[in-house]
Amino acid sequence: MNQYNKLEDEIVYLNQLVDEKEAANMLCYSVRALQNWRHRGGGPKFVKPSSRSVRYRIRDLHEWIESRTVSNTSQAIHELKSK
Repeated sequence: MNQYNKLEDEIVYLNQLVDEKEAANMLCYSVRALQNWRHRGGGPKFVKPSSRSVRYRIRDLHEWIESRTVSNTSQAIHELKSK
């Protein structure tokens, strides 16, 4: 597999949609936490393909994790207060 194919596979993977159970598992949070974040805000971006279903792009889950990555506890406290 060449470099181009690897990049293409990664793009396909990151754009895949997962349901809330899979997303919760990937993030190590409960489904209820994801539901609360959808209602109140603060969670990862999500997709509503229909009125009864919710999906998450794997890319958005990764971006949400990265947006909460800090290097020390004082930075974490500051980040939490500003959100």
